[in-house]
Amino acid sequence: MNLLPKTATEFGTTEYWNNFFKKRGKQAFEWYGEYPELCGQLHKYIKTKDEVLMVGCGNSKLSMDLYDVGFRQITNIDISQVVIKQMQDANRTTRPEMLWYHMDATAMTAFSDEKYSVVLDKGTLDALFTDESEETITTVRKYFSEIARVLRVGGRYVCISLLQEHILKEVLSFFPEHEFMFRAIRCVEAEQKTAEGNSDGTSMPVFVVVATKFRKLPMKVYEVCLAGDEIQRVQKPEEIVLSVAAAQKASMVCNGLVRGSIAGMSEVSLDLHRPGEEIARYTIHVLDQKPIRGNGKYAAFIVPQGRETEWLFSTPQGRQKLLASASHDRLAIVSLHRGQVYASWDAVKDELAESVKSLAPHGLHAHIPYLSLGSEVGQRETIFKGHSTMSGDYIVEEILGNDNRIFRRLIFLNNQFVIQSEAAVKLVKGKGKSKASSKVVDPGYLACQHHLYMTVGVHLATCLDTNQTTNPVMVVGLGGGGLCTFIHQCLRNTSLVAVEIDPEMLTVATSYFGLALDDRLAVQIRDGIDYLADCVQSSQRFRAILFDVDSKDPTLGMSCPPQAFVERAVLDNAKTLLGSDGLFILNLVCRDETLRESVLEELRRVFRYVLSYKLEEDVNEIFYCADNAALDSADKWQEAMKRSAQEINALAKKHKLSREELVDLEEFVQALKI
Repeated sequence: MNLLPKTATEFGTTEYWNNFFKKRGKQAFEWYGEYPELCGQLHKYIKTKDEVLMVGCGNSKLSMDLYDVGFRQITNIDISQVVIKQMQDANRTTRPEMLWYHMDATAMTAFSDEKYSVVLDKGTLDALFTDESEETITTVRKYFSEIARVLRVGGRYVCISLLQEHILKEVLSFFPEHEFMFRAIRCVEAEQKTAEGNSDGTSMPVFVVVATKFRKLPMKVYEVCLAGDEIQRVQKPEEIVLSVAAAQKASMVCNGLVRGSIAGMSEVSLDLHRPGEEIARYTIHVLDQKPIRGNGKYAAFIVPQGRETEWLFSTPQGRQKLLASASHDRLAIVSLHRGQVYASWDAVKDELAESVKSLAPHGLHAHIPYLSLGSEVGQRETIFKGHSTMSGDYIVEEILGNDNRIFRRLIFLNNQFVIQSEAAVKLVKGKGKSKASSKVVDPGYLACQHHLYMTVGVHLATCLDTNQTTNPVMVVGLGGGGLCTFIHQCLRNTSLVAVEIDPEMLTVATSYFGLALDDRLAVQIRDGIDYLADCVQSSQRFRAILFDVDSKDPTLGMSCPPQAFVERAVLDNAKTLLGSDGLFILNLVCRDETLRESVLEELRRVFRYVLSYKLEEDVNEIFYCADNAALDSADKWQEAMKRSAQEINALAKKHKLSREELVDLEEFVQALKI
C-alpha cells in the first residue's frame, strides 16, 4: 500500500489527506516520533494548565497521550474531515474533554484572538511547506499569521519539524519580526526511535522550534540547542541556519555509514563540537575493510593527546595500517584536540558514546570496544603562544609520549595536525643546594627521519674532495633548528649557515628547541632564493646545499619545497655555488606524480647524477644531486652512500647522540634509486 505521496506537493491537499486516512484506517501515523521520545522537550514548554491547540492533528496519538498525563484543555483541528470523524468516535467516551474540529489551520476564523497559550504542530508545517512557489509561501504566511493571532502574549508555538532550509529561513523571517523569541532544539530521542523503527537503521534530524510571543521585545532573540541541554544564544539567524545544516549533513554521513560499508573507498571524517564552541573537541575518522572471519564488527580507537600528529594517526595511509591491525571490520579513530581539557579516559568514553554509536553499522547490538595505546588520555601542555607574520599563530607545546618521554613541538594553528618541528626533552638533575631538575633539549633526537638521510648526504659531500680543509654547508629552511643542530653536533668538521625567511623561527629555535649559534653555526634572515643569488655574485662556494623548506600554499600537490625553489635559475645558482665537487640535497614532499616527474626532469637537466631515497612511512623523498665524476655509476653512488651512512652511525655514538644504529644500512642502500 502506497501511503506516502508520489510528489511532495500532494502533502498540502485536502484530497491527499482524506485518501491517506481512509487507507490507513485507525492505525496511528506518527511523523517524527511519539510521545515517549518527545515528552522530554514538550514538558519544558507545555504545562498542564495551558490551553493547547494542536494543528493538523491527523490520527497521531500525541494529543491523546498528553491528555492521559494530565493535559485536559486540548483542541485538535485538521483539514481532513475523515480523520476528525475517526478521532471523535475513538475519544468520545475515554477523553470527553478533548475537542475535535474540521478546520483549515490557515483560516481559523472560529477562534478568537489570543485564545490559546500553546499551538502545537507536529509535522503540519512540513506538510504545508512542500515547495517554494509563491502560492505555497502565501499559504504558509497565512498559517503563521493565524498562529500569531490565536496565541496569547507569553504563549508558545511549538513545532516539531525536519527544518529543511527553506522552512527554517521562513520561520526565522516571520516570528522574530512579529515579536517572538525564537529557539530551535534538536530532539535526539526522536531520531533514535525512528532509526530503530526503520529497516535500514537510518533517521533524519528532528527539531523542536519554540517561538514565544511577547508584546514588545527590545531586540531579536535567537537561540539554538543542538546537543545536550545547553542553550546557545546567537546574534544572527544565519548562525542557526548554518548550525542546523551542519547537523543535517552529519546525519546524512551517519546514515550512509549505517546503510553499508565504505571498504575500498575514502575514509569519512567528522568534527565534534560542544555547543557554542568554535574549536572542535574531537575529530573522528571512520574506515572500513572487507569483512574478515574472526574480526570484530566495530570498534573505536582513541588517540592519546599529542599523538594525533604521528604518521599512524595523521595520514590516510597510517590510519589504513591501524585499521588492518585492529582486527575489526570498521574502526572509528578519535583524535583529541588542543585547547580542550579531558578529565579522564572514562569521561572521554562517556562523552563519545552516542556519537560513536551513531557511526556503527546497521544491526550492531554488541558492546562497542574502545581501543587505545593505554588507558590514559595523554598529557599536553602549551608552554608558549606566538604569531608569525608569515605563517600565522603558532604554539610550542609539550606532550608525554611513550615511556613517559617528553616531546616539545612547534605547531602552526592553521595546520594543527602537522608537526612543524619536534625535539625530545630530557630532565637533568640540578647541582648545588636546590637539586631542582631542569629541561634540556636532546640534540641527538631526530623527529624527522628525512633529516638523518640529509645528514648522510652532507657527510658524503665532505668526502668528495679530500683536499678541502673547510666544509661550508648551507641549509635553506631553519624551522625549529633540528637539522642544523644534528649536523652541527654530528659532523664537527662542518660550518653551517641556515637561511630562514621568517625571523620568528629563529626566536623559537633558540628559545625552545636548543639551537645554539657559534662560530660554526650562523643564521641569515633572508629569502633563500635571493641569498643564493647574492652568494653567486660574491663567488662563494659550499660543499653541500640543503633545501628543507615548506610551501605556504596548501592547494598545490607539492608541500616541500615551494615551486619557485626547483625552477631552473635557482637550481643553476645552487650548482654554481657547489662547483664540481659539491652535493645538492633536496627534501621533496610531493603527492602529485606528474609534478614529481617535472621536478626530477629539472634536476636531471641541471645535475649530471641524481640519486633518490624514499622514506618508507613518510611522504618525504630525498634527492642527492652532483656533477662529481666519482659518482658516475650506481655502484659508486651506493658504495659512497653506504660508507657515509656507516660513518654517521659511528659519529652519532661517538658524540653520544645515539646508542643505537641510526641508519639501517642494508635497507638504505637497497632503496636508493639512480
